[in-house]
Amino acid sequence: MTVNDRENVSGTTVTEFVLLGFSNHQEMEVPLFVLFLTMYVLTILGNALVILLIHLDARLHTPMYYFLSNLSWLEIIITTTVTPKMLSLLISKTKTISYLGCVVQTMSYFLAGATEVLLLGAMSVDRYLAICNPLRYTAIMSNQVCMLMMLSCWMGSIASVMVTFIFKSGLPFCGPNVIDHFFCDANPLTQLLCADTTMVQAVELISSCFTLLTSVFVTSVSYFCIIVTVMRMPSVDGRKKAFSTCSSHITVASLYYGSSIFIYVRPAGSTSMDFNKVATVFNTVVTPLLNPIIYNFRNKVVKDVMRDKVKHISGRLEKTV
Repeated sequence: MTVNDRENVSGTTVTEFVLLGFSNHQEMEVPLFVLFLTMYVLTILGNALVILLIHLDARLHTPMYYFLSNLSWLEIIITTTVTPKMLSLLISKTKTISYLGCVVQTMSYFLAGATEVLLLGAMSVDRYLAICNPLRYTAIMSNQVCMLMMLSCWMGSIASVMVTFIFKSGLPFCGPNVIDHFFCDANPLTQLLCADTTMVQAVELISSCFTLLTSVFVTSVSYFCIIVTVMRMPSVDGRKKAFSTCSSHITVASLYYGSSIFIYVRPAGSTSMDFNKVATVFNTVVTPLLNPIIYNFRNKVVKDVMRDKVKHISGRLEKTV
């Protein structure tokens, strides 16, 4: 979008936006800063540890952990796109973000978010093959197939985001430049456009529905087949083991699908902005922190790998001393 495209009807060029953040709850800004900063640091450390462990240990070089590694990268991207700016809003009197910064933030957030949604669907297919077709699982889920699935997730998210961006790119912003949010979310930005936004809102809704509901459909079908297969297993222990391998994925998928559908798969402005902020905090701060715990640090194989790495490091330190 060019500078001329951003000129409003009075000839004023929109060069920055004002993010209100949590300014309507000023008494909570310092406690929220401490809370979100702590969660952000733990999120980065937790997801980085997962990526490092999966990279270093051959026991984790399987399709499931390949997808988990990519999921951790996406969580880092999502939370880093939003949280640092949110933290600065909480302690700074300057509540602005440049036009270019706003565009980069919203594009990065939705690219990573849409990719994560599609990745959760791909991971459900992986669990389906592992449980319903275990004898052929290794042959089917080769490294090439895993990389192709991951590439498909990225390509699908790029297509989804670019469609909405193209529809918005020719429309000007007209004063006021105030966004009642802590980041450049799509719906508040659309409301600032100086044009009829009916088509834009329809495209955004269709794009969000297609991405989210496609992943939800794939996940639902996969788990329906998994449940049918597991219930036919004669062994109670076998059923418990099969369900335990899926519990982490279905928990994370339910959390992410639920909050994303609440925010984006509905008409703009149909719920209050305060509810939107809470749901977005859940997606950008809480879920990225919980995912390493739910997926990995409760996992026996990952815990064994961590224990072995700690013993190895301790042994090397003892030798040097």
